Amino acid sequence: MSMTTTTEPDTVAGHRLTAADRCDSCGAQAYIAAEVSGSELLFCAHHGRKYEAKLREVASTWHDETARLHDVD
Repeated sequence: MSMTTTTEPDTVAGHRLTAADRCDSCGAQAYIAAEVSGSELLFCAHHGRKYEAKLREVASTWHDETARLHDVD
């Protein structure tokens, strides 16, 4: 199975994930989205990194916006 890694935002507004997108593990703001078996899973930076190795084995896509945590406007 091939996996697509997305690091650039998918929307014109700048980011695909918004403050309304919440981590499926803890409810914090999601910065990582992974598609597994046709379902999208959302994770905060902490849980995304915690489960990254296992998720990448089964995910068809991986969208990572954690760089936004380091952006200072």
